[in-house]
Amino acid sequence: MADDLRGVARLLVRGVTATTDLAEGVHAGILGRPGPAGGSGASTRGIPRIAYQGVRMTANLVGGALDASLARLTPWLGPSAGSSRRDALVAVLNGVLGDHLAASANPLALEARLRVGGRALPLRGEDWPSLPLAPTPRLLVQVHGLCMNHLQWRRQGHDHGERLAAELGYTPVHLHYNSGLSIESNGRTFATLLQQLIQDWPVPVERFAILGHSMGGLVARAAIASALQERQQWLERLDQLVFLGTPHHGAPLERAGHVLQSVLGLTPWTAPFMRLGEVRSAGIQDLRHGLGEDLPLPPGVRAYAVAASLQGVRAGHDHRRLRGDGLVPVRSAFGDHRDPLRALGIPEAHRLLVERTGHLDLLNSHAVYATLRHWLA
Repeated sequence: MADDLRGVARLLVRGVTATTDLAEGVHAGILGRPGPAGGSGASTRGIPRIAYQGVRMTANLVGGALDASLARLTPWLGPSAGSSRRDALVAVLNGVLGDHLAASANPLALEARLRVGGRALPLRGEDWPSLPLAPTPRLLVQVHGLCMNHLQWRRQGHDHGERLAAELGYTPVHLHYNSGLSIESNGRTFATLLQQLIQDWPVPVERFAILGHSMGGLVARAAIASALQERQQWLERLDQLVFLGTPHHGAPLERAGHVLQSVLGLTPWTAPFMRLGEVRSAGIQDLRHGLGEDLPLPPGVRAYAVAASLQGVRAGHDHRRLRGDGLVPVRSAFGDHRDPLRALGIPEAHRLLVERTGHLDLLNSHAVYATLRHWLA
């Protein structure tokens, strides 16, 4: 609980100082003193400068004192009660500000861990007996999307992993990670965790599949690239890779955010507001164009893709004209691209397009589950 309070207090102090920076930048622009090349680094002079510096100094002093006091209270406050609402809020916070939280050592920053049954999997295999783990030869690793967590695979009473466990004998393992970090960074960490997982799995692995939703699919692809570079053996055991609404070639909303940020920098009066656009985490900014052509799918691994559209799908209709699921275009979800070198080449038989379905609805769609069951059987 003390760590949660310390994390929130640090963010509040950062909010005060950032707002002060923004106000001073606007003030300097009005006075005709924009930053270098019209950028957002403008500052005032004289009494206004002293006033702004005073606000920042006071905020930092108060924040430091509050942080130290909460640290001393940790033994008396005890652990946080924990709840799905709290976990969801922290996941969103990490998705938006995760790189800042990690760089500033904020207690709210999430550390990537594999989880089983809602509990973190110990890094050493000899500690696994303490968990309610019933390992099977079929291993399914689920990777959540941006601003989400491992608990949100369950939606409206349905969880793809739980159903696959009950009907096909898979053991579901979840990656819980800071989705605000860069996709490349999360991929490297994920690859290291998978290497340890495969080495310590207590029974021989006969089938190994990764199921990624949204950004989770990109993190899985980044992990594969890292494993190829580091020659990690877990990749040799991977059989199947399934993408649910993964923006392989980017998401329009992030591209729109980048354009808006660029437009704000065109004049000295709006340039300070570029800092609002810079709040977007590295993970969000990575969604602008996806991973690019240098991360192809690995040979020997069967890849599948599920795309959704909010529209109805007519027979013979060109899916490239469909709107997508509200966040990810159909073409991007299937990995199609005008440049053949960037297209993922997922076979038509390994694709599913579901109609009148939103991005999050992919997690509880019965049509999606029926196809997953067929693919992973």
